[in-house]
Amino acid sequence: MSLKYTPDHEWLNVEGDVAVVGITHHAQDALGDVVFVELPEVGTTFAAKDVAGVVESVKAAADVYMPVNGEIIEVNEALRDDPSLANTDPLGAGWFFKVKLSNPAELDGLLDETAYGELTQ
Repeated sequence: MSLKYTPDHEWLNVEGDVAVVGITHHAQDALGDVVFVELPEVGTTFAAKDVAGVVESVKAAADVYMPVNGEIIEVNEALRDDPSLANTDPLGAGWFFKVKLSNPAELDGLLDETAYGELTQ
């Protein structure tokens, strides 16, 4: 298991050639109470930095960007049913989707926890 972050406030939990993706504590805190999520369709392929979903809160809406090139292999239906999971457990039950990595070497360009922490100071 390897946790990576993007400057756009997504996290990735990487296991082999699959990454679970969600929004960070910082992102959910900035958004406030999440009331709706739009998730990508399973089987869709995205390039890194493409908009893969949307998260809406009581105060704002924000795009969720694909952190790496890859194909969506699963979405979190529980999050669709209960968007508040993005607030209550953003690094756990509030995950957004799973992506099969096209090029695992892309992970080297993402932030580790220390670098992400410095970004959000």
